[in-house]
Amino acid sequence: MSIAVGHDEGTKWDWPFQKGDGVVKVLDYEDHFEVGLEAHNFQPNEIDVKNIGEFLEIHMAHTTKDDKFGSITRSITRCYRLPKGTDPSTIKSSLDGSGILHITGNKKK
Repeated sequence: MSIAVGHDEGTKWDWPFQKGDGVVKVLDYEDHFEVGLEAHNFQPNEIDVKNIGEFLEIHMAHTTKDDKFGSITRSITRCYRLPKGTDPSTIKSSLDGSGILHITGNKKK
């Protein structure tokens, strides 16, 4: 008799700028959560991260940029449900030198 093997895929967020399948895994631990989103085309002043109730809103936009091929404008807004138990007052975000937007938050005790 075979026994099914369970697998917890965890929470995943769709993120259009993510390489591969456009999905990023949220690391949801007992005391905190963390996620890293690709944001290579944006500067810190072009990124806005807000907590709206039990949701996290991420907005990125930059003005039109010209290159040898023409002009380009990028803009994205996504809302995600925060992992259960997250204390909204502890949410932090930072953009590293590799263009990854790191978002973390502690869980309520």
